[in-house]
Amino acid sequence: MVNDSTVSVVDAADRGRFEVWVDGALAGFTEYRDRDGIRTFPHTEVDDAYAGQGLAKRVIREGLDATRAAGLQVRPVCPAVAGFIKKNPDYADLVPEQFRDAIS
Repeated sequence: MVNDSTVSVVDAADRGRFEVWVDGALAGFTEYRDRDGIRTFPHTEVDDAYAGQGLAKRVIREGLDATRAAGLQVRPVCPAVAGFIKKNPDYADLVPEQFRDAIS
């Protein structure tokens, strides 16, 4: 169970994704592509063995925090990323007007 585990999120920029690791094992990731100041998040995945433990939320949150820190905007193509932003409106400012339909 994640509560008793060591969980970390790392930016695996060479693979274009933020990865969430549990006790040294890759548990999931959210992919991204950067272009013209916009970071597109097309896909998020968590291994079935780690489902239901909040790891998708964690990797998305930390990925969005890193995106904000980098001064980039977000295009939330991935339904999980769009849903996270919709439920956490403090991240909505990262989404430019032309992509707001994804979070409305």
